[in-house]
Amino acid sequence: MPKFFVETENIKENEEIWITGQDVNHIKNVLRKKVDEKLKICNSDTSTNYECVITKIDKDKIICKIIDEIKLSSESNLNVTIFQGLPKSGKMELIIQKCTELGVKTIIPMITQRSVVKLKEKDKENKHNRWQKIAEVAAKQCGRDKIPIIGNIIDMERLDFKDQDIVIALYENEENTSIKQVIENLKTLKKEKINIAVVIGPEGGFNPIEIDRIKNDEKVVVATLGKRILRTETVGMVITGILMYELGDLN
Repeated sequence: MPKFFVETENIKENEEIWITGQDVNHIKNVLRKKVDEKLKICNSDTSTNYECVITKIDKDKIICKIIDEIKLSSESNLNVTIFQGLPKSGKMELIIQKCTELGVKTIIPMITQRSVVKLKEKDKENKHNRWQKIAEVAAKQCGRDKIPIIGNIIDMERLDFKDQDIVIALYENEENTSIKQVIENLKTLKKEKINIAVVIGPEGGFNPIEIDRIKNDEKVVVATLGKRILRTETVGMVITGILMYELGDLN
């Protein structure tokens, strides 16, 4: 059953839900849905899912009637945030799409000393809007109850970890701590929900000075994924898959 997201203001007191914006065209002209056909609609503010039936199709909105509230949640107990070193070309789109499918809650692009991409302020806004749309489409496709938040592009020096329980900085030159050790330690945490941030470098990796600086935060653990160096667009998918399998709901 196709799934769409609406905000709380689109859920009316008479148990109607109004779908507006670009989804109207998609439902009418791509899916070719008709009156009396069903849709799954999720409140993006509360993650509440509803089974609905289309009652009216207008030019600028589609009106649905709530049949039932769906209790099953597709969200993980892990709140994973990825701080991604800004990569070249379309790699960020792939990272956002696949990490959304795997259950990441937030992705924040960051500029590091070895970032090759240089964006003007106008380009940053356009990129951000496109990236957020990619996250929304991916969330619909895989049945998420939350659209991941794509943060604004920030400098690495401005990273903020105040809401995190642990921060894993992945660094190819780390020799003492493996991701396996980090996960074994995380398994001892007695928390219903765990907030985990992962910091990933761009194509050229991190400058050692950046790693030294980030290690000053007591929440940060620098770890390696192993002997082979992965591409930056691969790292986010691999680490998210590992975390979701070992600590989340991917099992």
